[in-house]
Amino acid sequence: MDLPVMPPVPPMLAKPLPEIPTGQWYEPKWDGFRSIIFRDGDEVEIGSRNEKPMTRYFPEVVEAVLANLPERAVIDGEIVVADTSRNTLDFEALQQRIHPAVSRVTLLSQQTPASFVAFDLLALGDESLLDRPFTERRARLEEALAAAQAPVHLTPITDDLDTARRWFSEFEGAGLDGLIAKRADLTYQPDKRVMGKIKHERTADCVVAGYRVHKSGPDAIGSLLLGLYDDRGVLASVGVIGAFPMATRRSLVTELEPLVTTFEDHPWNWAAQEQGERTPRKNEGSRWNAGKDLSFVPLRPERVVEVRYDYLEGERFRHTAQFVRWRPDREPDSCTYEQLDRPVGFDLRDVLQVR
Repeated sequence: MDLPVMPPVPPMLAKPLPEIPTGQWYEPKWDGFRSIIFRDGDEVEIGSRNEKPMTRYFPEVVEAVLANLPERAVIDGEIVVADTSRNTLDFEALQQRIHPAVSRVTLLSQQTPASFVAFDLLALGDESLLDRPFTERRARLEEALAAAQAPVHLTPITDDLDTARRWFSEFEGAGLDGLIAKRADLTYQPDKRVMGKIKHERTADCVVAGYRVHKSGPDAIGSLLLGLYDDRGVLASVGVIGAFPMATRRSLVTELEPLVTTFEDHPWNWAAQEQGERTPRKNEGSRWNAGKDLSFVPLRPERVVEVRYDYLEGERFRHTAQFVRWRPDREPDSCTYEQLDRPVGFDLRDVLQVR
């Protein structure tokens, strides 16, 4: 491979903004694996956020790149997987694609095929475009992908603020993550937070149903496990919070000690759970770190905490929630899914067809 921009390249990043800025270009914020794709003839490499290649995990994307991208190009974008039954993004299915077994990778490439959504052009032919303004790179990208077919897509873009606000509201229903804002004159700056991202942010009152021990030892809490009651009165696992100062992590061990119980007396008793229930497992491991222990200490579900979250994926918080405050005034059984603001459904196919 011999390109004017060679792998590995860390992607250009975005910093959080409290609201949509004026006078910029706006794109949907895709919820997938950030990927820079390098193609030089028959050679293809898929780079990742951490600069490690992901090529082997997405053979169908490699095939689509060879069929749709220019002979020599470097393109920044997002690898996503769609839930075809709901026509929304499915990040959980995307996570499953990272698997060490070739046979499993091959099977999943057929069962849950991925797509590539392009949104920036770093090089074309023998020319590096890193120092060119974003509007020029975007125009060149549109030309380069003018004839591209699914599963390669060009992300929608607009410079109209009203349209961007509408997208921010509507596209969430298709599983998207907010908006990205880019200045017209923005050069491509690897690993620099020079774009803006605007994400949905909401709060919810959740039941604290357990905790995981911190990596430093059993005298500190790593994360608190959160639950919400569904319409059957079953406590479902919805996510975790974990960004605490070390002093708080240690004090929580003592504070929560009176609530520690056995699994036999806990709603997340895996030995008695019904098939399909979303509960943490005693010895479940991390897909990203095989040696990481994700077992937990069960707590009587009596304490309520208010958390900040961005959105749900299925029945769980998509990202780690943030601690807001304890809610001693709330009863645990009042912490239900009904309190959550669920987005209006929006078809992912409509997002991809917006121009």
